[in-house]
Formats: sequence, structure tokens, C-alpha cells
Amino acid sequence: MAKKPAKEPVAEVALDGEAPKKSKKKLIIIILSVVLLGVLGGGGFFGYKWWMGKKAAPADDNATEQKADEGHGEKKAEGEHGDKPADGAPLPEGVGELVSIPPLLVNLAEPQGRRYLKLALDIEVKDKLAADELNKNMAKVKDSLLLLLSSKTYEDLGSLENKILLKKEIVERLTLVLGEQKVLRVYITEIVIQ
Repeated sequence: MAKKPAKEPVAEVALDGEAPKKSKKKLIIIILSVVLLGVLGGGGFFGYKWWMGKKAAPADDNATEQKADEGHGEKKAEGEHGDKPADGAPLPEGVGELVSIPPLLVNLAEPQGRRYLKLALDIEVKDKLAADELNKNMAKVKDSLLLLLSSKTYEDLGSLENKILLKKEIVERLTLVLGEQKVLRVYITEIVIQ
């Protein structure tokens, strides 16, 4: 009876001796996996920044372009974002008047109607008379903007290009309301899409 108990502890020692070898292999595999994921993740991050940084630079909104132009003394190309008056001559920088539109809250054109848009704007018009006319027709302006915004879906507003297109559509709508080319630029001062 003494031989049987002696063999059982030896078998347990052998199993205990094998367990550290397996756990060392597992530990090495886990460490290599973590390092590999870190390298791939870091490379992907820097690749994304590099590629998206090049693509986003030309598509910046006109507020960024205006700051860059003031800093470098360069002139913007004529015709961008509605910066020419009706007679076709380029307008000097800083001539327009700003009119703030209070935040607009609309339901987006979604099947379930659960998404909404909150948007506040500053409208740059060509002079003080145009600013007064815009304020005088604020009910028409809000009506036109609410109809335009409520026709949009979440996908219509998701990308930077679509937001720039929205700004151009707003300029067109405001031009229809005011009757002439009085709106120079539209600046989005607040946007929430949920």
C-alpha cells in the first residue's frame, strides 16, 4: 500500500512541472499578440491621420479659408461660396454685416422620426441695408430654413462635404427670400445632430 501513494504524488509533480511550460508559451503568445496589435493600431492611426489630413485640407469651410487668407495675404479665388455680388465684381474682405439666426430645432426626415437637428447660423450680407431687410423678413427666412432643414436626413448631413453643400443651399434659399444677391456667406455657429 505504500507504493500506490508514492506514485500518485510523482504524477502530480510531473503535471505541475508541465503546467509552467504551457503557461510560459501562452504568456509569450499573449505578449506577442498585444505588441502586434499595438503596432498595427499605431500604424493605422498614423495612416488615417496622414490620408485624411490631405483630403480634409482642401474641403475646409470658408471661415478657415478666410483666416488663412488674412494670415498669408493671399486672395481667394473669385466665385467661391457666393463671395461675388450680383454685378460680378469681387467684394473686398470684411465688408459684410453679420446677422445671427437663433438656433433652429427640426426633426430630420427619418422613417421613425427619432433624429433631430439643432442649427444656429450667422449670415453675412453685403451691407447694413441688406441686414435690415434680412431682420425685417426673419419670419420668411426661418420658414424657408425650417423647410429646407426638415427635408434632410442624417446621412445628408453626416460628412463635411454635405455640410458645405448645406451652406450653399442656405445661401440660395436666402437669396430667394431677399430677392437679390445680398447674402455673401453663411457660417454655422452651432450644429447638433442626434
